[in-house]
Amino acid sequence: MDDDPVSNDSPNPHFEQFLTALAPHAQIRRRLLQLSLGSVVLPFLGLPALAAADRSEIGFRAIAASTEDLVRVPEAYILQVLYAWGDPISNGPAFRSDAGNSAAEQAEQAGMHHDGMHFFPFVSHGQPSSTHGLLCVNHEYTDENLLHPDGGANWSEAKTLKSQNAHGVSVIEIELTSRCKDVRWQLVRPSTYARRITARTPMRIDGPAAGTAAMRTRDDAGGQRVAGTLANCAMGVTPWGTYLTCEEHFNAYFNGLDQPTPTQKRYGIRARSAGYRWHEHDRRFDVASEPNEANRFGWVVEIDPWNPGSEPVKHTALGRFKHEGAMLTLAGDGRVVVYMGDDEAFEYLYKYVSRDRFDAGKPGGGAALLALGTLYVARFAADGRGQWIALQHGQNGLDAAHGFADQADVLIHTRQAADRVGATKMDRPEWVAVHPRTGEVYCSLTNNRQRSAVDPANPRADNSFGHIIRWREGDGQGAAAAATSFAWDIFVLCGDPQHPDPDKRGNIRGDAFASPDGLWFDPDGRLWIATDISGSAVNRGDHERFGNNQLLVADVASGEIRRFLTGPRGCEITGLTASPDGCNLFINVQHPGEVVGGRFAPAKPLTGAVWPASQFPELTGGRPRSATMVIRRQDGGIVGC
Repeated sequence: MDDDPVSNDSPNPHFEQFLTALAPHAQIRRRLLQLSLGSVVLPFLGLPALAAADRSEIGFRAIAASTEDLVRVPEAYILQVLYAWGDPISNGPAFRSDAGNSAAEQAEQAGMHHDGMHFFPFVSHGQPSSTHGLLCVNHEYTDENLLHPDGGANWSEAKTLKSQNAHGVSVIEIELTSRCKDVRWQLVRPSTYARRITARTPMRIDGPAAGTAAMRTRDDAGGQRVAGTLANCAMGVTPWGTYLTCEEHFNAYFNGLDQPTPTQKRYGIRARSAGYRWHEHDRRFDVASEPNEANRFGWVVEIDPWNPGSEPVKHTALGRFKHEGAMLTLAGDGRVVVYMGDDEAFEYLYKYVSRDRFDAGKPGGGAALLALGTLYVARFAADGRGQWIALQHGQNGLDAAHGFADQADVLIHTRQAADRVGATKMDRPEWVAVHPRTGEVYCSLTNNRQRSAVDPANPRADNSFGHIIRWREGDGQGAAAAATSFAWDIFVLCGDPQHPDPDKRGNIRGDAFASPDGLWFDPDGRLWIATDISGSAVNRGDHERFGNNQLLVADVASGEIRRFLTGPRGCEITGLTASPDGCNLFINVQHPGEVVGGRFAPAKPLTGAVWPASQFPELTGGRPRSATMVIRRQDGGIVGC
């Protein structure tokens, strides 16, 4: 999502300033713009390149870019559609091709627009299964023109309920089965684990902000309970076996005041405007009626997939902003570390460090580890170093004199707190991935088309192609994840090598791509990169040669990048996860058909009309449907190897 107006007008420095400020020290601007394709790994900040022993080979032949309405993969790979919008999660109502399912039926079916997900294996005889598990799938948002037979016309309470029930998370049970020569993944039906968590599911609030005045509403006088989760983008996984779903562009659901408050403006809530019409039939989403309801969204939510009767928990200790994901790792001393990006132009990178240590042998595992800890925001320096600045009440100017009454106030107003401490503005920080052996951290900066000034401090005005940064915690030599300092460099500057503007050619060694979004390391250390060029830009103008959105694989030791998959027209590729043996890769194809004149066109009847941009996955002229797919090698080997 890159269509929100800029809401950060703080004077904090932008990350691009440091790229140029480094120039006298390491000639970084010249190197970024003039590097040969064979020199993509950048050890110019004194960060040693990964040792040859850490190199992870890419074992497939790259495929070409594509504009076809198909999912394409290399030869010798098998594709399967597993779980599409409207499919029943267990025994339940089937999808109606005219979108005529009711709100109650939608609550028992896959939601819309699959995003982040994770495979949780069953364990047998002490070993994780690669053929049987639970799959948690986020459903980020809805398109009302697809969701209802007559689209957004004649808006009603029933349509509001259906839209709310198409958000949230699916938990499904899946199994790899073999019948004769037909080897396929399928949903286990019925399943006692299957459930849907929606924008109406009751959940608990914990951490410093729970119960405070700013979290109280007419429906929840105690400020410790909330109905639902929404805008569920990327995710995270805990070592105690739970799933973290992240609330991103929550502002689009709230109808603002004639004169929004500074806090509402800072979070993108617009005057008398909402992207959705829920507020017409659900007063929670009308700020004039419930001024505090918006404070109860924009959090990381923990779900226990193994206990279908458990209540999800919103963790306020991790801060309130437009969470793209929550990448969890463990520090050397056992403390939990969570990396998070705020997905909007000029927003920040965050890290949470728990107060206590994870003990795998302790009953309850990590029940309180995400409720008690310290939230930090990143400040990058021009010498290739950086600091994690604590967002802690009483420190770094976060006190009553500067508008922060207590720690709850700091967390509810995380963006303002980050503004106050001088965090570094970034170009839409999205997914974060941690190398499984080195602890090196990678973050995708998808793009920033809203920076127009060209000067020595901004070498890529209109950074429409994005880049990926990386850092090493502590002294840059180890994996001290809880450290408050780090060393950073650029892994890759995305671009089109054939572009006439040198600033837009990038320095990719291998297959060209733009707008990196999803990042995921497989156990062997290959970095998988999913792209998200918006529907307004894909296959147009500067993006014409990239083709549809795609999935690539990077060897981080050599910098080589190869294209593994191309998606159907107008889609985003997202949600990477795999079975423990690496032989089954799960990906999501989100919002197929999101192109100009496509998905946002008025709803079309099924009879006598073809949806114009995409008919994925059926390819028979019907409504495009987001879907989870499974990719396997024909010989049963490790995917990507």
